[in-house]
Amino acid sequence: MAQRGIREYHGKRMLARHLDTYAEESVGYDGRIVLVDKDTNWNQLKKDNPWLETDKLVAKPDQLFGKRGKHGLVLVNKNFAETKSWIEERLGKNQVVNGIDGTLTHFLIEPCVPHEAEYYVAIKSTAEGDVIYFSLEGGINVEENWDKVVTIKVPVLAGIEAVDIDKALPEALGKNKKMVAAFLRGLYKYFAALHFAYLEINPFAIAGSRIVPLDMVAKLDDTAEFCCNKLWGEDIEFPAAFGQHFSPEEAKIRELDALSGASLKLTLLNPDGIIWNMVAGGGASVIYADTVCDLGFAKELAFYGEYSGNPSTNLTYEYAKVVLDLMTRKPDPKGRAKTLILGGGIANFTDVAKTFTGVIKALNEFGDRLKKVNARIFVRRGGPNYQEGLANLKAAAEKLGVPIEVHGPEYHMTRVVSDALKAQ
Repeated sequence: MAQRGIREYHGKRMLARHLDTYAEESVGYDGRIVLVDKDTNWNQLKKDNPWLETDKLVAKPDQLFGKRGKHGLVLVNKNFAETKSWIEERLGKNQVVNGIDGTLTHFLIEPCVPHEAEYYVAIKSTAEGDVIYFSLEGGINVEENWDKVVTIKVPVLAGIEAVDIDKALPEALGKNKKMVAAFLRGLYKYFAALHFAYLEINPFAIAGSRIVPLDMVAKLDDTAEFCCNKLWGEDIEFPAAFGQHFSPEEAKIRELDALSGASLKLTLLNPDGIIWNMVAGGGASVIYADTVCDLGFAKELAFYGEYSGNPSTNLTYEYAKVVLDLMTRKPDPKGRAKTLILGGGIANFTDVAKTFTGVIKALNEFGDRLKKVNARIFVRRGGPNYQEGLANLKAAAEKLGVPIEVHGPEYHMTRVVSDALKAQ
């Protein structure tokens, strides 16, 4: 499971669309919220959302960073003209937030809601099960009052129905206790049904008979995208962390990753590096990267990534094309060979021959470029149909005239890394 942060804008829109499906009674949240960027047509925005000119407004950046209030990045209780001016003064400008220098590119606007009380809730998935955290001390100072947070564990098999939330909540909630308990039960069901990994609403407000989320942090399990994308909404996105920018190649792999339940990851470290680990499996990718570093070649590691979860032949082909394109763009200035390590453990269900068919197709397209960068290939892989996959891969590389060493599961998993680096 990969936990991927989403914008507060998308999190609140999802909540407005679906929470009442899981809640015992409507919480009354209407989801009035808009997202603004450099391409926003302000006149059209007003036309589509008349409440922008009738309500007092709240505005803040929506870029996966916290403590916005403490950095003076929350505007409260202003009219539309004031809000527009405030955003335009900051949009596209650099800002250091929590020690990170980034560009402010997205802002959200929503109504300013008068309310009587503010509380904190967070739900988190852990290895032992899900946990609900609740506090009367909602707002920016919740961390300083963590000793007052109530922890409610949800059994993995029994679920929320086995939890007496009413009893677990503090009596100091008074008349709001019944409403909050019902809200937390519905919120947890919503959390589980839409495959959240983390959901924090700090604070949520009581406004008469309504519950309104004032600030939200949300992370989804991105492996559920293929089955939950309609629930999440067609406009859902997983933006880069504040201050982080994806290269076109990294963006391409993220797009491929979203196409199925398989996992495709690529983070460029040094595009001029000579060590290119194309590793099957999340755990194996860590082990191979660590081995390269332990053997003194950390600065030569070109990227960190993985392909796993039984990706199709075509997905593996597309992934391999991106890797080989980056690897063969220019020779090493010192004349050293570019080394491709096709590693992995022993697969449980990934068809090695099928994935290697995709790799072979990519190799055939980049054969001439591979030779121009003095490429060499080192392989270690096991799993279903691995003998066929290794034989086909070796034959394809030899036909292209690219040096290759091929090993099956009888070879220690990381010995191939040592072999590849000794040959430098």
